[in-house]
Amino acid sequence: MEVYTTEEQQVEVIKSWWKENGTSVLAGTVIGLVGLFGWRYYNEHQLTSQETASAAYNEMTTQLAKGDAAALEQAKSFISAHKGDSYAELAALQLAAAAVKANQLDLAAQQLTEVATNGDEAIRPIAALRLARVLNDQGKADEALAQLGKINNEAFKAQVAEARGDVLLKQGKPEEARDAYQAAADAGGLQASSELKLKMDDLALPAVTTGEAPDA
Repeated sequence: MEVYTTEEQQVEVIKSWWKENGTSVLAGTVIGLVGLFGWRYYNEHQLTSQETASAAYNEMTTQLAKGDAAALEQAKSFISAHKGDSYAELAALQLAAAAVKANQLDLAAQQLTEVATNGDEAIRPIAALRLARVLNDQGKADEALAQLGKINNEAFKAQVAEARGDVLLKQGKPEEARDAYQAAADAGGLQASSELKLKMDDLALPAVTTGEAPDA
């Protein structure tokens, strides 16, 4: 290695090196700083956007509780503005629930179909299950059963079976409905649904009487 014995020589070497490499070093430093501050800005922007979306979502759900036409329109606007965001999917579920209460089943089905088809994987089964119930209320039994058939998540096994029973019962198929309710119970549905036991009791087979006189 060459040794520089005087300060003047060291200074000249530094000047020469900087002349050859200074531009690229400076550019690299600038790029690095831009990247660092750009990343920080991106994170801060994302955090601010999420906080804004969260506040807007809370406001939207508060208005939806009123159930009036203006609240429904506000919810639709929120969903449109946040399309592709998890808040939009949650808002669609809320809007669908409010639409059912307002007897606007077409609107509810529209919102639930979008989430069940294009929503996050974790939320699709919830939307599909609710969509099946709405379709059943609309008298679209076959479509409701088809929707239930798409739900393969084991965590929803009992709910799917119970919903299938509801559809079959409305179709005038009590025996098949009873089997579906039993499947729901076998999957742990009695712990999650307080109505399931009542549905099963309503479809219970009547006691067989033999005509024999009771024992004295």
